[in-house]
Amino acid sequence: MQPDSDSNEASYSSSPSSHRQDSSDDMKKVQRREKNRIAAQKSRQRQTQKADTLHVESENLERVNAVLRRDIRRLREEIKCLTYTLSSHQSTCTLATHKMPAVPPRVVSPRFQQ
Repeated sequence: MQPDSDSNEASYSSSPSSHRQDSSDDMKKVQRREKNRIAAQKSRQRQTQKADTLHVESENLERVNAVLRRDIRRLREEIKCLTYTLSSHQSTCTLATHKMPAVPPRVVSPRFQQ
């Protein structure tokens, strides 16, 4: 019965080794999945934070843009008033000894016209 027991021992001794290998592989797989899950979660958090930051920045730029548009409207009205005042004054001014154009030419970039 010796030969049978030797063959049994050989198969018995290789079985726990392969079982330990499977267990080690399973642990590595679980650890890799956990690490990947954490990395994906961090990536989603960064993506959400970036979207939130862009949203806040967009809102701030919208407010600044609105203020600048109001300033443009106010300045255009001021130009109209000053041009009218100058035009009215030039026609009655007695101090002007040299000829000046009634209204100075206006150069306006098409970019700023509305």
